[in-house]
Amino acid sequence: MRARPKRLDRLPQQYFVALLGRVAAAAAAGGPALVDLGRGNPELGPPRHVVEALAETAARADVHGYAPIRGLARTKDALAGRYRDVYGVELDPEREIAIVPGTKTAITELALSLANEGDRILLPDPFYPDYPSGPALAGARLETVPLRADRGWSPDLEAAPDAAALYLNYPSNPCAVCAPPGTFDDAVRWAERTGGAVVHDAAYADIVFDGRSPQSFLATPGALDVGVEMWSMSKTYGMAGWRIGFVVGNAEIVERINLLNDHNRVGIFEPLQRAAIAALEGPQDSVASRVAAYERRRDAIAAVFPEPPVCEGTFFVWFRLPDGLTAERLLEEHRVAVAPGEGFGPSGAGWARLSVAVDDETIELGAERLQRAFARVAA
Repeated sequence: MRARPKRLDRLPQQYFVALLGRVAAAAAAGGPALVDLGRGNPELGPPRHVVEALAETAARADVHGYAPIRGLARTKDALAGRYRDVYGVELDPEREIAIVPGTKTAITELALSLANEGDRILLPDPFYPDYPSGPALAGARLETVPLRADRGWSPDLEAAPDAAALYLNYPSNPCAVCAPPGTFDDAVRWAERTGGAVVHDAAYADIVFDGRSPQSFLATPGALDVGVEMWSMSKTYGMAGWRIGFVVGNAEIVERINLLNDHNRVGIFEPLQRAAIAALEGPQDSVASRVAAYERRRDAIAAVFPEPPVCEGTFFVWFRLPDGLTAERLLEEHRVAVAPGEGFGPSGAGWARLSVAVDDETIELGAERLQRAFARVAA
């Protein structure tokens, strides 16, 4: 067999595969039950009416062929309704919404759609660890724009160089902050200055705390002219394993995603789309309950930290590790798994991310062990 294509060799190590492997090895080594706060996997599934919509549609005899390649018009209409009613953004469902099998797919497809080989793509630093995969496959050059803690984890986009695309995500994974005032306006100005596209990952748009309202990058004046947003069913509705999401915004970029999907797949299974419609258009009380649960758990675990951690949104807490304590020591000595900050980019060194998307008992046990760990290094 010939050598593996170079594009595959360019792919970085998959961060979460490696992290899960370390956690599994530690769990198998024996000792007290391990408390896993390292992975962002929603512990609660979607509301009952969403599951019922899936089951009822799947029981029909006429839905098991190929769905429309670019998705049901009703699915796009449903998301357009949410954008209008929740985020104050008017979208053309046909031209400005693409349906994708999960936004992780879109992360890669957007890099392929926006960059030629050798072009530059800018990522925030810290960043979601799967962002480098798309530029690697596209043969693009990867550079980062630091997110500074003293700026509220906002990038200095006036100093950012030209690039084919700039990726952002707010509420931020891993930094758990909402977009500081002016950040989205700065992103639009950067795009207008450079001709690059803005890609905003809005996976956690609805998971915001302390009375904040959900915010879309596309509500920023000029945003529809320069960028798109990735919007996921996973976090808002607990549909992480269902693999259905959207790319919305600039019509030319949306068309590029549709073109790739025309060649890569034949639509999204119709029962999944009907379930998404039920989630988007049905009762929304489950969203508020989910957010309240995450906020309550954030408060419980934040109380044990020696200095306040960062958590304005998402179901993560971003915290600076005290001197003498590392993620490895937490795992090996205290049986608590967190995600080491180094895996999120150079600026993540000395930080760690933990998830509150676990049950209350796990949060309580994790808080007890973290408190002991902090006390030991402070002694």
